[in-house]
Amino acid sequence: MTEPFLSSDEYDEQAHRLYNEARYDDAIAFLRDGLTRYPQAVELHVGMGYAQLAREEYGWARQAFLAALTFDAEHEDALAGLGEALLALGQLEQALRSFHRLVELDFGDDHDLMLQVGRALFREGFFVEARRFFELCWSFHPDSAEVAASLGYTSHRLGMDSDAFYWLRRALELDPEFAEARIYLANVLYDRGEVSAATLHFARVRPEDHFDDLGVWRTIELFKSARNASDDDAEIRPWLARLAELGRDADHDDLLLAEIESRQPDGSSRDPHQLELFGTLMRDVPGMMQKRQLASGGVHVIETLGGLVLRGTWDELVLHLQTVEGAWADGTRDEFMQAFARRGSAETGVRIPVGSSEVFLRGAAAAGVIRILQ
Repeated sequence: MTEPFLSSDEYDEQAHRLYNEARYDDAIAFLRDGLTRYPQAVELHVGMGYAQLAREEYGWARQAFLAALTFDAEHEDALAGLGEALLALGQLEQALRSFHRLVELDFGDDHDLMLQVGRALFREGFFVEARRFFELCWSFHPDSAEVAASLGYTSHRLGMDSDAFYWLRRALELDPEFAEARIYLANVLYDRGEVSAATLHFARVRPEDHFDDLGVWRTIELFKSARNASDDDAEIRPWLARLAELGRDADHDDLLLAEIESRQPDGSSRDPHQLELFGTLMRDVPGMMQKRQLASGGVHVIETLGGLVLRGTWDELVLHLQTVEGAWADGTRDEFMQAFARRGSAETGVRIPVGSSEVFLRGAAAAGVIRILQ
C-alpha cells in the first residue's frame, strides 16, 4: 500500500500533536520527512526548531529558526524561538535583538508571545529584561492573572518584596483558583518567617496542585504544628500520598538538613531569591505605563488589587478606598484602617501601621495590598 500524500499543513498538525505528547524524537523524524517534500515550508522549520529546543539541541534549533526566517523574516514564532535558542547559547545581545524585533513588528500586544519571551528570559536569570516584557504585556492585558503572577515572580527575584506581594495578590484577585501563584506566595511568606500567613495560603490549595515537593513538605509541617496532627491523621495522609506521586526519595530529615544548611546563623535565607518558579518555567519599554502628571503636589495616585486607580490627598484616598472596599463603608475612617490593616497583615504577615492616612497607605503598599503610583 502506498503512503497517503500529506500536505505541509498536515505534516505541521501531526508534528504539533507529537510535540504536545512530548514525543519529540517522533516529531523531529516526522518533520524531517515533511521538509524533504516541502523544504520551503516555514511552519515545518519552526516546528523543527521548537522540537529541538525541547530536546535541548540549541545549536540545531537556532539553525531551524534561521531557516524559517530566510523564507519569512517577520515570522513571530520563529523570532521568539530564535531568541530562546540564542539565550540558551549564552548570546544575550543577539537574543534581545530578536525579542525586540517582535515589539517593532507590533507583536507587543500578543499575550502568549510576550509571556513566552518573558519566561524564557526568566529561566535564564535575566529578570530585569523579563520584567520589561511582562510589563509590556500587562499594558495590553491588565486582566491576565498569568501576567500579574509573572510580574510577582520577577519582583521577588529582584528583591522587590512589596511589588511581589502586590502582583501575586493581584493575580489571585483576578483568579482565586490560581494555585501556582498562591503556592509561590505561600513559599515567599514561609521564607520570611510569616508562618500564619503562609499557612493561610497553603491551606487553600490541594495536594494535586503542587508539582514541587518543597511546598508539600512545608504544608505538612505547618499543618502538624498548627493542628497537632500526626502522619496517620486523615488531613495529612493526602499530602504524604502526593509526595509519593512526585517520586521524590528524600526523607524528612534530609530535607530538614538541607534547609538548615541553606540558612544564615540568624535564620534568614542565604539566598533571598532562592524560590524557583513552580510549573512554568523575566530598560523600560516606552508607553508601558503612563502616569498622569497632576498639577497639585499634594495629590497622589494609588492602584487597588482590583485594578482601580484612585486619586486624591492621603486622607481622600483612605475615604475612596473605604468606599471601594464596601464592607467597612459605614464605619469611621479609623475603624476602616484598623480592619483593613488586620486583614492585610493576616494575608501577608506584614504589619500595616494606622497612625495617619499617609502612614497607613505607605504601610499598605509595603505589604503589597495596594500600589502607590504617585
